[in-house]
This record gives sequence, C-alpha cells and structure tokens, in this order.
Amino acid sequence: MPHVLIVDDEPNTRAALSEITKAEGFTVATAADLREARIQIVRQAPDVVLTDLRLPDGSGMDLFDDLDAKLAVEVILITGHASVESAVDALRLGAADYLVKPINVQRLKAILDRVPRSTDLKAEIGSLRGELRRFGRFGQMLGNSPAMQDLYDQISKVAPTEATVLLIGESGTGKELAAQTVHELSLRRKQPFLPVNCGAISPNLIESEMFGHERGSFTGADRQHKGYFERASGGTLFLDEITEMPIELQVKLLRVLETGLFMRVGTNREIEADVRIIAATNRDPEGAVADGKLRADLYHRLNVFPLELPPLRNRGKDVELIALSLLDQLNASAKTTKTFPPEVLANLSAHHWPGNVRELKNYVQRAFIMADDGPISTSAVPLQISPTKPAQGAAISIPVGTSLADADRQLIFATLEQCSGVKKHAADILGISLKTLYNRLEEYSANGTREAMETERS
Repeated sequence: MPHVLIVDDEPNTRAALSEITKAEGFTVATAADLREARIQIVRQAPDVVLTDLRLPDGSGMDLFDDLDAKLAVEVILITGHASVESAVDALRLGAADYLVKPINVQRLKAILDRVPRSTDLKAEIGSLRGELRRFGRFGQMLGNSPAMQDLYDQISKVAPTEATVLLIGESGTGKELAAQTVHELSLRRKQPFLPVNCGAISPNLIESEMFGHERGSFTGADRQHKGYFERASGGTLFLDEITEMPIELQVKLLRVLETGLFMRVGTNREIEADVRIIAATNRDPEGAVADGKLRADLYHRLNVFPLELPPLRNRGKDVELIALSLLDQLNASAKTTKTFPPEVLANLSAHHWPGNVRELKNYVQRAFIMADDGPISTSAVPLQISPTKPAQGAAISIPVGTSLADADRQLIFATLEQCSGVKKHAADILGISLKTLYNRLEEYSANGTREAMETERS
C-alpha cells in the first residue's frame, strides 16, 4: 500500500488531509514542521509527500534534499494564492504538482489517483530522451538545437503534473504541437486533447462554444449543446490565441480556473470542469495586458508554467533536419527519390524564416511539387524574401470616439494594403493568426463592407 507523508503546521489541515488520503487507499504519517518530517522520512520512506510551502522552520521545498532520488518520491506542494510563484519554482525543481488553499478536495483526489502511475510516465520520458539523441525527435517535436533541448527539459518536468501551461512564441513555431506533446506525456493522455482557436470563433458564439448551452436558451438553440469544457472532460483543453478571446469571456474563464466550475448558457446548474488548461499566444503577454487584450488576473492564472518556443532562425541546424524530414515524408508517400543538394540546405539555413516552421513546411511542399525526381534546385522554387513590417512612415488616422471594432477594421485593411494584399504577411504584422484574419474578413464581407469585398476580389 503506498505511503503518504503530510507536512503542515495546522492540525485541522493535517487531520482533513489524513482522512482524505486514507480513504483513497494510502497509509499516512504526519508532521508539523521540517524536523518532524525528516524523522518520519527516516522511519518510512514515503511514496508521496504533501507539504505546505511555508513551515515554522523553513520551506517545504527544503525536503527535496532529504528524499532519495532513486525512490521517485512524488512531492505535492500546498500553497496560498500569494505564493503561487514559489510553487512554480518547486515544479521546476521536480515537484509533481501543487494545491492552492483552500484545498479543492476533488482535485486532491484526482492527483492522488494519478500519483502511483506517474513513474511510468517518467520512464517513457527517459526513453524519449534516447530517441532524441538518435533521431533528433522528442515525441512529435523535431529538433535537437540547444534552444529545443531546453524546451524539452521544461516539457519533461511540467507534462506529468497538472500545472496550467502558457505557450509563448511567434506564429508558426509549433505551439499546438508542443501542447499536444505536453498532453501525451501527461496522465490525461488517454482522454481528449481538444484544440480551440479563440480567434476563429465568432464573438457572438464563443461563450456557447466554450461552455455549451441548453435548449431554448437563445434563438436557434433547438437542442442542448456541450461546450469544449465538457467535451474535453478528463483531458486537456488547448486555448490557442488566448489574447483574441473577448474580455467579457475572459472573466468567466478566470472563474472556471479559480473554482473548477462552469455553467452552460441558459442554466444556473454548475458543472465540474475536469480539464487541464494549456493556453498559447503569439503576442508578448505582458504587452497584451498593457494593451487591454488580456486581463492581468487571467494572465497570472495562466502563467503558472510559461514555455517559450524559439523561432526557427534561432535553431541552427534544425532547419536542415526539419526540411529533410518533411522531404522524406513526401518521398515516401509519392514513392520518389527527390533530394536537397548541400547548397540548397545551406540556403535554407541562411534564410530568416519569418513564418517559422509553417513557412519552411510550405516551401518544402512547393519545391517537391515543382521539382523533377532527383536533386531539387532553388531556381525551380526560389526562396521568397518576405517583408516582416510595414514601410516606415505608413500610418492611419483614427478620430477620437471611433469604436474599437471600427478601429480594428481600419487597421486590418490599412495593413493589407501595405502588404499588397498578402494576408499571411498582414497577419504576422498584426500579431494574429491567418485564420483569425480570414475570420474577420468574412465577417466584414457578410456585413457588406466595401473594403472586404475588394480584398476578396483581389
């Protein structure tokens, strides 16, 4: 029977945690401070340590030094709201998870249910390290540059936990792939992984899509609808482009993160949200907070474990590795033997790749289609030099009193004009995804906006 050590200076907390853990099938020992905890560790090595972060004679993190690394002891930190950052530091040191006071009993039970099996995950992560050394692949992610090695280290630490993850990186750096890797290395991997592009859903429907709705809750609601939170139950919900979520819905998302409960549109009945949240943005999140695109309190809730994805231009030889891997896949599917000569690979490595891995993938596909069987020449598909910012001096004038929606519309069309109608470049400059840009243009076109119709015709 697995053994739990509970370390907390509050007698009532120790008693409540003891009762819960015993009911979950664990033997229990308790301690009020670090000194007693060390005595208990010597008496019986625990499988799990539940410890308060702040103790009378030190920090719960001090116990890491007393635990035998060979025994794979799971440490779960208990903390108050004010010390969440310290809990995140503990995750980086190797803690399995953390709980915020007042403790959510259901969340504690879910953690205890997963703890005995987490050693299997650690063994799998170790095997992935071997695959990385041989093939440059970590799960579904490809690349063995120092920047990616650091990213894999962080994913290895956070994936087996329940911590919320915030992915930060330019468009095309592979944020969804990183989110899926975190999910597949977690104890939720047998449950759904549901990606949601917050910028690609109509603002009028996003609350219903996120939380669901009851029949008759609004015009056209002819049946009950389960939202993303229900469909991802037990698994992972990936909220891409979180800064594109309307501010009023960010308030409701924050409440779900704080309480673990949500309500369908059209009802007052609360439903428990058993999902892990991974969010992503291609903006600087602190800049998005300053610009009013992201609530500060939601940002701090999402930013439990931030992961920065490096741009392709900072990944050295990964460019060649990815290009050759993509070409191998295309050759295998078409039964061809097309190759990249050394001079072409050198040109690929020297390119800036403003669109990152997505742009490289598009180039390899174009080159494969255009080239005959055998060596591929850049003369067949030359590398495109893409503008990454509008020309100096380009500006628009927006009168005071203009609505935000109209200001957004004017800025989008001015940027498209500056980019000669190339939507990918305009989306990069605006800091939104191409899908979001198309979504906005479709809305403008549906409303009869003249510029949108001209843009679509061009």
